[in-house]
Amino acid sequence: MPDPGPSPLQSSLPSAAAHFGAHVLANTLSLGRAPADAPVAEAAAAEAVPAAAVAATPVVTAPEATPSALPSAPVLPFGTRTAAAAAPAPAVDEGTVRQAGEALERIIRGPSGLGTAALHLAPYAEPPAAAPAQGRPIPGLYHHPVPEPDPVRVEEVSRRIKRWAVDEVQAYPPEWEDQFDGFSVGRYMVACHPDAPTVDHLMIATRLMVAENVVDDIYCEDHGGSPVGLGGRLLLAHTALDPVHTTSEYAPAWEQSLDSDAPRRSYRSAMEYFVRAATPSQADRFRHDMARLHMGYLAEAAWAETEYVPEVSEYLAMRQFNNFRPCPTITDTVGGYELPPDLHAQPAMQRVIALAGNATTIANDLYSYTKELDARGKHLNLPVVIAEREGLSDKDAYLKAVEVHNDLMHAFEAEAAQLAAACPAPTVLRFLRGVAVWVDGNHYWHMTNTYRYTLPDFW
Repeated sequence: MPDPGPSPLQSSLPSAAAHFGAHVLANTLSLGRAPADAPVAEAAAAEAVPAAAVAATPVVTAPEATPSALPSAPVLPFGTRTAAAAAPAPAVDEGTVRQAGEALERIIRGPSGLGTAALHLAPYAEPPAAAPAQGRPIPGLYHHPVPEPDPVRVEEVSRRIKRWAVDEVQAYPPEWEDQFDGFSVGRYMVACHPDAPTVDHLMIATRLMVAENVVDDIYCEDHGGSPVGLGGRLLLAHTALDPVHTTSEYAPAWEQSLDSDAPRRSYRSAMEYFVRAATPSQADRFRHDMARLHMGYLAEAAWAETEYVPEVSEYLAMRQFNNFRPCPTITDTVGGYELPPDLHAQPAMQRVIALAGNATTIANDLYSYTKELDARGKHLNLPVVIAEREGLSDKDAYLKAVEVHNDLMHAFEAEAAQLAAACPAPTVLRFLRGVAVWVDGNHYWHMTNTYRYTLPDFW
């Protein structure tokens, strides 16, 4: 792979990212490029999407409408899987490298430590100012403002997800309706996935988000959840995502169990929609990340049962599993493309995804702090753990947790910028940008969701 430009940080990349083979990059760059004799529509649909253009993708507000495509990158129809073509891969030239810088201005501009300036391959331009929003950001919290999500899309996603939750899976009883509406999941998902080509694509993420919250609320926390016996409940719910392959005698009983409660009904339905649009590798990737999530639930439950307050390092380890990771990891499925499995599995990419999940989860700890203090029992979050383990006041512990979040955000942006410079393939760039946009959208939702969250009086 030609040198993408001077970067003192490249030598510190994990070896798997720093030494991508030329054939790996070539295969990535050739993904989606159809042979010359392929049908025009198929060739257009398979064309890779430059990440720089993602932010400019016009909004499509109805699934039956023809998706508004960028000139170089028409979008695949919903549920269509991109096929790798056998055309020769283009060489990586200076223009491609420049595209990496332009596409990742948002990532590359972030504080990244020694040598970061060398990764600024294009002049930084300020993003459009975000419209006024309810709520206020946590003072001192490192974040990036985002434009208000498209209200037409928000309304349509909100309408569809409520119909799904009520009519298809009976996810909640009528008395929880105000809480469901207050969650504002439509606004959440539209903010996190602005490059989704259609509302159908947005609904992939929205159903999974609601299903995960149904499991968390009913099995773990707000609505009758308990750490006692959680492992058995989670394992059976996980089989709605990762089917059981058993004997003909016992398969019917397992099938019937998937409809036995709201968490399993929600998981089963959301996953059925997901696999229709995802490739097999994307589906397996998601199952893996959900297993990570469930393992994190179990660690937290074990500590609750034994009334153990973990060390800060132990808590942060748990939060790497009990976190938002399954959400940004599907950004390519929601965007209508696929980051190739060999690139998604690279240690450098896995570190970027993990840091994104960790930073956004600590942001959740901070915004939900007062809500959790008011909940029954002792609820662990980072400020609470820091206060108890390091002997700090509630205020000082909270402010230190803000610093932990900021350190994770800076690390995420630095690693993403390094990876973009090391492997400026279009799908890599688009995926990195998608994860970064998800991080910003997640913060936006927490900051503006005044129904759920209020800030402590520490300033």
